[in-house]
Amino acid sequence: MLWQSLAVLGLVLAAFVLHPVLHYEPSVVAILGAGILVALTKVTTEQAIAEVEWPTLVFFAGLFIMVGALVETGVIGQVSQMAVNATRGELGLTTMVLLWASAGLSAIVDNIPYVATMSSITADLVQANGGNEHAQVLWWALIYGADLGGNATAIGAAANVVILGIAARNRQPISFWEFTKYGLIVTPVTIALVTPYLWLRYLL
Repeated sequence: MLWQSLAVLGLVLAAFVLHPVLHYEPSVVAILGAGILVALTKVTTEQAIAEVEWPTLVFFAGLFIMVGALVETGVIGQVSQMAVNATRGELGLTTMVLLWASAGLSAIVDNIPYVATMSSITADLVQANGGNEHAQVLWWALIYGADLGGNATAIGAAANVVILGIAARNRQPISFWEFTKYGLIVTPVTIALVTPYLWLRYLL
């Protein structure tokens, strides 16, 4: 089963990379890969379904519904305009605010829906700062902030939620505060290391 899983995983990763050529969305590729694996192995459909983290899926479904509602009601557009006005087109200030604010917000809002929400705002900020090659640093600020900020709390990243569910199911529960007391140390340190890198690489 390990070799079968690795073979299918290799095909799925290749299809992810080639999806612009193959014209298949990554979601379709993932479902096809799962279907192939179920067909190849001796694992029954019932066994596979029993292993799905249903509470985690419902949690993320709710988050994406909330994000979609914010987009449709125009809240995201208003926040985007406020961000542009507040930073006044100063690239260095905008980069630092986006980096540290993304880290803070990703600690309390899962970083996947957060990035989905912030992508349109970041695009507006890039254009407000000239839209040139130097302004692309804002995308890196969003990526680093959201990714590393997700380490701060148990709900900051999808991987955190999944692993806590698996740990609880295997009678090795990790509490929210136990996770957070380590995350709140790791996150500021890693963001502090990224800050001079962005300055040296893109802003100086």
